[in-house]
Parts: sequence; structure tokens; C-alpha cells
Amino acid sequence: MHFLGADPTAFPPATNANEDGILAVGGDLSPQRLVAAYQRGIFPWYSEGLPILWHCPDPRFVLEPDKLHVPKSLKKTQKSAPYRLTLDTAFEDVIDGCAATRRPGQRGTWITRDMRQAYVTLHQLGLAHSCEAWLGDQLVGGLYGVSLGRVFYGESMFARADDASKLAFVTLAAWMREWGVQLIDCQQETAHLARFGAEPWPRPRFLATVATLSKLPTKRGPWRFPEQLSP
Repeated sequence: MHFLGADPTAFPPATNANEDGILAVGGDLSPQRLVAAYQRGIFPWYSEGLPILWHCPDPRFVLEPDKLHVPKSLKKTQKSAPYRLTLDTAFEDVIDGCAATRRPGQRGTWITRDMRQAYVTLHQLGLAHSCEAWLGDQLVGGLYGVSLGRVFYGESMFARADDASKLAFVTLAAWMREWGVQLIDCQQETAHLARFGAEPWPRPRFLATVATLSKLPTKRGPWRFPEQLSP
């Protein structure tokens, strides 16, 4: 196991990750280190009380926005527009909603206090973004992730109302396609992301694609849908 040192840009080759996808231990969650990690296809994932674990799983579950598929049932819901969708309007509330969501097979949350602050800082730098679904003035779903180059690295989503996070995801994915984002990193496979067209890529293909797309210009925040008014 590789232990990270003081240099925030120094990581071992992502291909050195073990069979569980764990590549390295330690370091910090500074913006410099997080950006360096994501540009190499690496992300942090650990529980409170444990050292920071850096991951690069194989295969990697990804969605190409050009291949986005919206199931018929969700298209019907989308047409009825049950929720108001916004971008970068309530980032901290979205990350708190994700942290509070209980998920099968997980005890507690991996969104530790340090992780929360790290991504809030990235958001303030215009590199982390949220998509919110509102029912009236109530936040009922959303997602957040990191955008670097032409890649969006999805981190987590939550829903407190039917299809709220799914509508947020497909709407954001469609607009990211218009903005030139060419790859959405979903990290781990889930059934509903597979229904949207996401698929597993071998790690070498993922890393080669990220290396190329990371060199392209980043669409920094705050992001807005064309019809969205400023909060």
C-alpha cells in the first residue's frame, strides 16, 4: 500500500490499485490534491475515523452524455415537470442531503466532516457543482460532483420525492452534453445509472480518456440552466 507524502500532486500510477480499487492511503483533502487526483482518475472514499483512502476501481462505470437514455416512464414524468430544477443554488444542502441518506449495505456515511468541507471549498472555486430538485421551496433531491476539463465526476445523489434525483441527473447530463462535457464518471455500477446508458469501462480505457479530456478547458461555476434565474 502506498502512503502519500506532503506533495499534493504526487500519486502512484492509478494502475497500481489493488483488486478492491484502493491505490493509496493518507495525504489530505486540499483542493490541489483533489484536483491532481481527479485528473488521474482517482477519488477519495473512506469512513469517519479511518485514514483517507484513494481509489481507482476496475472496471469504471461511466456515461457518455451522447449516449444518454431516458426511459419512457421517466420521460412522461419529465414532461409533467413536477419539480423545479436549478444548478449551484444549494450546494451545501445537497451534500448534506446525500450524507443523511441511508443506503443498503452501508452503515453511516462516507461524507465525513472533512470531506464535506473539501467539496464545499471546490464548489467555492467553481470546480464542484450541484443540481437541485425543488417542490415549492422544499429541496426534495439532487446530486453533486466535480467538473475538470470535459469530465464530470459524479459523487453522490439523494431523493426525498419520487424520481427527484433521476430527473436532476438526466436533465444535467443533457445540458452537459450541450456544454461539451464528454464523459460522466459514475464510479460504481448501479441499476438506475445502467438504465440511463452508463456502462463499465476497463480501467486503461478510462484512464486514457480522462488523461485526454482533462487537458481541455474547464467550464467553471457557478453553472446555470438557460432558464434559471439567479437565487
